Order: sequence, then C-alpha cells, then structure tokens
Amino acid sequence: MTHPRFQDQVAVVVGGGSGIGAAVARRLAAEGCAAVHVLDVVLAGAEGVSCSLGGAGFAAAVDVTESEQVDAAFAEVVGRHGRIDVVVHAAGIDDPEAKGRILQAQASGEPVDVTTSLTDEAWRRVMAVNLDGTFHVLRAAVRSMRPAGAGRIVTVGSSAAFDTLVGYPHYAASKAGVHALTQSVAKEAIAFGIGVNTVAPGPVDTPMAARTPAAVRQALAASGAVGYASAEELADSICYLASPGASNVVGAVLLSNGGRFTV
Repeated sequence: MTHPRFQDQVAVVVGGGSGIGAAVARRLAAEGCAAVHVLDVVLAGAEGVSCSLGGAGFAAAVDVTESEQVDAAFAEVVGRHGRIDVVVHAAGIDDPEAKGRILQAQASGEPVDVTTSLTDEAWRRVMAVNLDGTFHVLRAAVRSMRPAGAGRIVTVGSSAAFDTLVGYPHYAASKAGVHALTQSVAKEAIAFGIGVNTVAPGPVDTPMAARTPAAVRQALAASGAVGYASAEELADSICYLASPGASNVVGAVLLSNGGRFTV
C-alpha cells in the first residue's frame, strides 16, 4: 500500500492565508500531514484556510518582517508537536504603484520610468518582506529542524529574477536575492540533513496578481505559450520539492513558468 507523501508530518506554511500558500496548505493536509500551521500577516486569511483543513489546521498572525514574530511562531509549533518536518515560505508582496506606472507608459507609448520615482520607502518595503522575511523564515526553520537532523524547506522566488520586468527593479532584485539566499543556506543546511530549495514561478493567478492592471496582465499572459498558472499548479511544484522524492535535490531553483524561458 502506498502511503501519502506527507503522512503524519508537521508543516508550516508562511503566507498560507491566500494564493500559492493556501494551495500548498490544502495539498499538504490532503496528502497526510498531521498538522499544517498556516501563518499569515492577515489572521482572517490564515484562519479561513486552517479551518478548511479540518483537525490538521492551525492559524497564527505573523509579520515576516519582524524576526521576533517569526521566531515565536516557530517556537510555538515545536513546543506543540516537538518538531517541524516541512516549511514552505510563500509570503511576498509586489508594488501596485509601480504596476500603475507601467500601465501608464503602455497607454501613452512613452518609455517606462519607474526607477527615477521609486522611493526609499517603496524599495525597502519590498526588500523587507520579500528578502528579509525569507531570511527570518529560513533561519527559524533551520534552527527548528536541526535538532532532529531532518526536514524540507521550500521558498518562493520568481522567474522575474531572470527575465527581469521593465519597471520592476525592486521586485526583481528582491527575488534574485531570495534565490541566492536559499541556495547558500541549502549548502549549509544539507550537512544537518535539511533539504532547502526554491521555486521560481512565472505569472500565477493569485489575489496579488488580480491587483495587476488588465493591460499588464494581458501582456504577461501573452509572454509564453502557457498563460497564468493556477496556485494549485505551483503547489504541485512546491510539494514535490518538499517531499521525500526530492531527497537528492539541494539548492535548486525550479522554474515553474510554463516554458517562458529556460536557464
């Protein structure tokens, strides 16, 4: 008899209140996790997803830019269950104002000009959530898993780190940082039995993507043979990296972008 890939495991999904993270949380529960802790900056979203997981679901509000909150949430999970087997970090933000400027340029026929008007605050906000937040989660996850000498961690980067978007320098830089950070941590963590990888999505149909202006969405959808991926399709890729089937995959950046490009 074949057992579910995540039978009796304890998982933490950061950014699990919507989009890709929510799809991952549902998949982990469906494939046997005994506990799935859904962490999100919006508690109502985390609670909604956790309730859909039946007895396996737990919810907590966590702002990944605050390392103390991240550390406390992981400590609570370890205190409750004694271990963490799987961590998926899917929390991230984009910049709707920059997207609006891209749309204005498309409509006017003028060149995109975001960099000259990008504020320090906008730059730091994207970096704080996407890059600093990833560091906080990776550090807490490795600390939590090291005593057991086992575990799987998956972060969410972006194909935009390779095929950089015009007018999106801060987002592209933050996600390129996620890739490099994850790969460096992977080389350390594997010595302790912890597998670390990242997935690099192309356009995905999530609530964050829904805030993208229609004309920009259409351009992104037309950029490859496959349009927007579903959150469930990304969950397939992520859960593979989180599974025992990826035991020999260390420090990979898995492109999940519908074949828009290869590297």
